[in-house]
Order: sequence, then C-alpha cells, then structure tokens
Amino acid sequence: MNTDHCLVERRGHVLVVTLNRPEAKNALSPGMLAGMYRAWRRLDDDPELRVAVLTGKGDVFCAGADLKAMGAGEVDDDFMQLMSEVPDIHWQALLRHNRPTKPIVAAVEGFAVAGGTEILQGTDIRVAAEDATFGVTEARRGLFPLGGSSVRLRRQIPYTFAAEILLTGRHVTAREALAFGLVGRLVPKGQALAAALQIAEQVAANAPLAIRALVRMLREVDESVPEAEALARELEYGSPVFGTRDAKEGMRAFAEKRPPVYTGE
Repeated sequence: MNTDHCLVERRGHVLVVTLNRPEAKNALSPGMLAGMYRAWRRLDDDPELRVAVLTGKGDVFCAGADLKAMGAGEVDDDFMQLMSEVPDIHWQALLRHNRPTKPIVAAVEGFAVAGGTEILQGTDIRVAAEDATFGVTEARRGLFPLGGSSVRLRRQIPYTFAAEILLTGRHVTAREALAFGLVGRLVPKGQALAAALQIAEQVAANAPLAIRALVRMLREVDESVPEAEALARELEYGSPVFGTRDAKEGMRAFAEKRPPVYTGE
C-alpha cells in the first residue's frame, strides 16, 4: 500500500491534501484512500486546523477508480487488513459520509471524473481551472456511482442537468459546471490551488466555532427541510456561538479597529 499516493501538509490553520498519482491521472489507489481517510480524521481531531484544501498533483484532479487494477482483480492485502478494522474506510475517504466537521475547499485542475466528481460533492467550496472536466461516467462502464452522486448531485444542481450527467455519462465542461453550480469559481489553468488556498485562509481567519456551526447548517439543513424546522435548527446551532469567547473577541476587535485573534473557544 503506497501511502505516498496521498500527500498531507499543514500550512498554519490549513490542511492541504494532495492526490499524488499523476502518472495514473490520480486514479484512486488503496494508499490514496488510506491517506485521505487519515487526513479527514486529522482535520477533525486537531484543534489548530480550521479548514482543508483538496487538490491533485499535476494537471489532473482525479480520474476516479483505477479500472485497470479493478479489472485485473488486484487486491492490496495491507488495505484489506485496514478495511477489517474500518470497514467503510473507502467511503469515509471519499467524503461519502462521516465528513469532517470543518470545511473543505476543492482545487480542480483538468479531469475530475467518476470518483473525482463524486469526491467533489463532499466538499464545501469548489474552485476549478477553466479547462477542468467533470462527469459521472460509471454507467458507461456498466457500473453504478456508489460515492453518493445519485443522491447528492440532484440536490446540488438542477434535477434535469443531474439526470443528464448520470444517465449519459458525458463529460461536462468547466463553464457548464459553473453555470449549474457544481463549482463556484473558475480561474485560469494552473491557478486553482492558489485560489483555493486564498479562500481557505479567509475561512481560517474567521471564528472556528462559528464556521463549524455554519458548516453544520449548510450540510444538514437544505431546501427539503420545512422552513419552520430549518429556522428552529438555525437557533439551535447558531445561538450557542454568541456565548463563546470568540464572539466577545470579535466584537471587541471591531470596537478597537483591529483584526480579531480567535482561539476556537
């Protein structure tokens, strides 16, 4: 199990997670999945970390599963041993469930197809290069996208466009992805990571407890929740923030006309 397939680097309050198989278009490998799983748990467990950036090495984000290895029936014994301890490690790695309680910013260059687009739907803020390509192509290979796309895609973008992506398996341009809200920002080729890091630093500069409450609301309370219930949840999640030390620091810093120094308390 090659653990170098996922590089993890801390930059201040930001955790940078890089898929590192550029020679294989950053196709998912056992070592990559294990590294991603450990990175997400580290993001949650380390109080000094406030946000993560997920990107791919080279000019590709992620081309999905390694179909050649799957077709050949290759098995990684070390990874299978790890799965015996954490049976859903692959789904946690792909952000299908048990997502970190802190936000994740995606930086996409080139292809983000199949599992690449599925991972994307588990992130919160998405920056893509103008030449990026997306798609959920499993149906073209006789497979089913089990990473969450059949559920999340129609909730995150218009139904008919989600249906077209899933049922045709066609590739989607960055312009289309932006128009329908799959990504939030386009940047010139080669600039996705820099833009994502800039956004992550802006997030990290804010009060951590306020950010976590907002992330919880964004992920758990969508338009399917009745308005009265959604507003009640807003009070439940948001009201405790006002009693934190960071809230007092934020108001004090505003009055004193200085940048706030937040501690997550």
